[in-house]
Amino acid sequence: MDTNQVIFLVFGGVILLALLLDLGLLSKKNAVITMKAAIIQTIFWVGLSMAFCAFIWYENGKEDAMQYLSAYLLEWSLSIDNIFVFIIIFVFFKVDQKHFSRVLLLGILMAIVFRIVFIALGSELVARFDWIMYIFGIFLVYTGFKLFTANEDEEFDPETNWAFRLIKKWLPTTNAEHHGKFILKIDGKKYFTTLSMVVIMLGLIDIVFAVDSIPAVFSIITDPNKKLLIYSSNIFAVLGLRSLFFLLRGAADRFQYLQHGIAVILLFIGAKMLIAKWIHIPVWASLMVIVVCITGAMMYSVYDAKRDKEAEKGSTGNEG
Repeated sequence: MDTNQVIFLVFGGVILLALLLDLGLLSKKNAVITMKAAIIQTIFWVGLSMAFCAFIWYENGKEDAMQYLSAYLLEWSLSIDNIFVFIIIFVFFKVDQKHFSRVLLLGILMAIVFRIVFIALGSELVARFDWIMYIFGIFLVYTGFKLFTANEDEEFDPETNWAFRLIKKWLPTTNAEHHGKFILKIDGKKYFTTLSMVVIMLGLIDIVFAVDSIPAVFSIITDPNKKLLIYSSNIFAVLGLRSLFFLLRGAADRFQYLQHGIAVILLFIGAKMLIAKWIHIPVWASLMVIVVCITGAMMYSVYDAKRDKEAEKGSTGNEG
């Protein structure tokens, strides 16, 4: 058994045990997740991801560990954008807080399946056609520019979204009270409840995010044969989404510049892919750009909100 097979087995075992631990100890059915529980779960998943990074370093060396860490942070930062869309979907469907954890888990597991398919397809394309990296680069630059210049008033609308329309068209659905059930039997016919619709929407909408994030990760891990690093960094980042959702749920309006930070990351990653033939940008530099962009965007968002609040207080005081 070679090193990669050992790491694959350890990765699979860790994910399975972690999910059992998360479901059995950290999450209880129909229980509302408190901020304290969300912090514990976030520390749990981030700690597990870092422990796996240390294991890769031990087994495969520093270079693979740095690539894994950079890819993980890249996927994690891009996944933050998912959170705010998820929040809008939950509000739109009026999902009770006690169902949040279970619905999120099922939606995320569905998203992982789609990610595995996308990674396998992307790896095959990169291995067969090296010029595909330029297509990925152009696409990411375009996406980053579009995201950076997006109108702040343009908000995600679940009712007009393609995933919602697809579900309503092809599946029998009902808005009847579900009592936590995913399928209801009405007059002898089975219908998908709003909880089912939310799960399916979470999985389908992640496809859109995967279209951005999967090409981006190939700029960090350029060798398509290193599927293990790509899979593990992606899956650990996506599994951490659930706890991150509960942490950011009340802070959606506080990080108004986070979108700009993510846009700059996409622009950088896209540009890196386009110039890779002539200029080599080391993995640690990509790691620094990701960290600086996300933390900088969050800090500036908090600073700007505080400044606006002080200005508002000042103008109110002057009026008085």
